[in-house]
Amino acid sequence: MRIPGDDEIRALHERHAPTREAFERVWTHSEIVCRIAEQIGGDGLDMALVRAGCLLHDIGVYRLKPDDHYIRHGLLGYELLAGAGLPETLRRFCAHHTGVGITRDDVSRQRLPLPAGDYLAETGEEELVMYADKFHSKSIPPRFVSAATFAVNVSRFGADKVERFTSLVDRFGEPDLDALAAEYGHAVI
Repeated sequence: MRIPGDDEIRALHERHAPTREAFERVWTHSEIVCRIAEQIGGDGLDMALVRAGCLLHDIGVYRLKPDDHYIRHGLLGYELLAGAGLPETLRRFCAHHTGVGITRDDVSRQRLPLPAGDYLAETGEEELVMYADKFHSKSIPPRFVSAATFAVNVSRFGADKVERFTSLVDRFGEPDLDALAAEYGHAVI
């Protein structure tokens, strides 16, 4: 499988972003997630694939309509990348990075606006992208999110989600957010 480079992925973002501001917010977030993933690393993982996954994971945000639920951005990104002719391996980074994974039971129990199915990271590369994404928010203003803060936030979805996040912390460790926060001028919460 050919993995697209940064310039090709950036051009895809620029082509689909509805505004320059949207592009800057999503692209900067994607670059930061990439930096976090590279800092954490992963033994035996294809880091070129991880990099592409980080840069592509939130591209579906551009397709959200004002009345859409944000949780749909993953599927919208999956569809966008399918339309661009990118392989399933890359499309999955979009559909399988939300929270610490969404199960078919989550979709049903929470009445999520998603087709019934499991949206779980299955490969080490998918897990690393999903995990690194938890440490930065595109909120306005953007900010870095500590592991402790994310654990508290995800607890509202159940103890199983906290356990899943804790297992990722144990596997990958916590990133050093202070240097990135200083570089980007974003607070750590």
